[in-house]
Amino acid sequence: MQFEVWAPQADRVTLHCDGVTRALERDPDRAGWWRGEAGARDGSRYGYALDDGPVLPDPRSRRQPDGPDGLSAVVDHGRHQWRAPWAGRALPGAVVYELHVGTYTREGTLDAAAGRLGHLAELGVTHVELMPLSPFPGRHGWGYEGVSPWAVHEPYGGPGALKRFVDRAHGLGLAVVLDVVHNHFGPSGNHLPAFGPYLTDRHQTPWGAAVNLDAPGSDEVRDYLVQSALAWLRDYRLDGLRLDAVHALRDTRACHFLEELSTAVDALSAELGRPLSLIAESDLNDPRLISARAEGGLGLDAQWNDDFHHTLRVALTGESQGYYADFARAPLAGLAKTLTGGYFHDGTYSAFRGRRHGRPLDRNRVAAHRLLGYSQTHDQIGNRAQGDRLAAVLSPGLLACAATLTLTAPFTPMLFMGEEWAAGTPWQFFTDHTDPELAEAVRRGRRREFAAHGWAEEEVPDPQDPATRERSCLDWSEPGREPHARVLAWYRRLIALRHEHPDLTDPDLADTKVAHDEGERWLAFRRGDVRVAVNLSARPAAIPLGSRAAEVLAAWEPVRAPGADGVLHVPGESGVVLLQA
Repeated sequence: MQFEVWAPQADRVTLHCDGVTRALERDPDRAGWWRGEAGARDGSRYGYALDDGPVLPDPRSRRQPDGPDGLSAVVDHGRHQWRAPWAGRALPGAVVYELHVGTYTREGTLDAAAGRLGHLAELGVTHVELMPLSPFPGRHGWGYEGVSPWAVHEPYGGPGALKRFVDRAHGLGLAVVLDVVHNHFGPSGNHLPAFGPYLTDRHQTPWGAAVNLDAPGSDEVRDYLVQSALAWLRDYRLDGLRLDAVHALRDTRACHFLEELSTAVDALSAELGRPLSLIAESDLNDPRLISARAEGGLGLDAQWNDDFHHTLRVALTGESQGYYADFARAPLAGLAKTLTGGYFHDGTYSAFRGRRHGRPLDRNRVAAHRLLGYSQTHDQIGNRAQGDRLAAVLSPGLLACAATLTLTAPFTPMLFMGEEWAAGTPWQFFTDHTDPELAEAVRRGRRREFAAHGWAEEEVPDPQDPATRERSCLDWSEPGREPHARVLAWYRRLIALRHEHPDLTDPDLADTKVAHDEGERWLAFRRGDVRVAVNLSARPAAIPLGSRAAEVLAAWEPVRAPGADGVLHVPGESGVVLLQA
């Protein structure tokens, strides 16, 4: 088979494959590339030696059986027999479910997670978003310190297990989205700098030197990331990618990397004849990210919308520290603004940043489904000192209000695993670094970060302690008992309503009409013929809907439809969905 590697700084490149050594030749047609033929098969172990250096894994490795520092392995994707054709599933109308393979089950494998996908199909989820799968040190971790962005973490089951997971998901009608990290490479097991200028000190990021997207050699680095993205979508039949922290992609070129990526993914979608989605994580509040390329945008399909989360969290909990301070003055007014305009910060002053932030979203040009709305994510839970979920601080009634707002809002709703039954388990930050110095640095850094906010050292879980990961695993016995069973039934009902009533998936932000009372702590909004109301106060609320509704579609606590006066009487800490007469 043909082996090739980009190593522009090397004078000699030697292939080591299954105990045989072979010198590679320069590719006359591609500067910096080396190539050669060698006998190999699926599973063959190989690596490259540059000049007189050690044997290193392939930068484009499809498999790392022994971890990031071990030899690479050949993967023959043609060996997998896909169960059935898959037409794909587009993002409009979706309900997304964020899932971490290592804690979704105690086994922490893709095969074990696949065995629980029936729960998601029954729930009404349409898209499963997997947190990163690229290899990282040790067995357990969040996955954001991965390397080898073409490979699947071996303790999760490797490439074969991901294909079995996708097969099972597609058989249940579930699309699969993968979280990928293009903004940095992990600190351990990263051998890319030995091969070429994959990093640049032209820019700095929270993780150190930036990925080289605009310095000399960046053409190949950009292609490296684009081809990795296409490989996930093509070779594993994935339906989309979630792009981690795209605001950290430092790129000054006229054609931004994200535009190049979205162009390539759209071309692959046309070739395969099924929809493919790119979903960005961004804190820029820049609508160009999700605007069409023909209109000067970058052409991504959607982005996470933290503004909705922040306003909702503050309204539910009253928190006001850090970035929550921007939303604390009038949280229900903030919710109203995000429900009708998408962003809270749309050029307004942010006290947290000490400057104006964001720009307005053109509601006539950007559909609401391009924003993902959520009450919890891995970031917003795991980056708290103790990884506590909303269920640790809110009553079941307020959790029902959070679900009501998330699942009836104009945005594409996203849930974090276990949220649907008010999981009692935390989701904490955990690592499994094999380098003792790095492990200690992460431990100290985590505790130092929260000590600045008043947390005692012993109150912050040790990321390297296996018990931290164990505490974070879902308890699958919870959905069968109260109060979890009632919360789960509520999520199922709301998701069913979203699928049944087209008004709840109408992408027109301008058509959402909101009323609220900051003092009485209620909020109501209209989407077509559907009316939604939540009472965040412990006291009953009289909410003037302005019209009589014919049918109560769902109610956390028993309510009657409004009478002739159009007033809806909602018990404390409860949500209601109604259909207009």
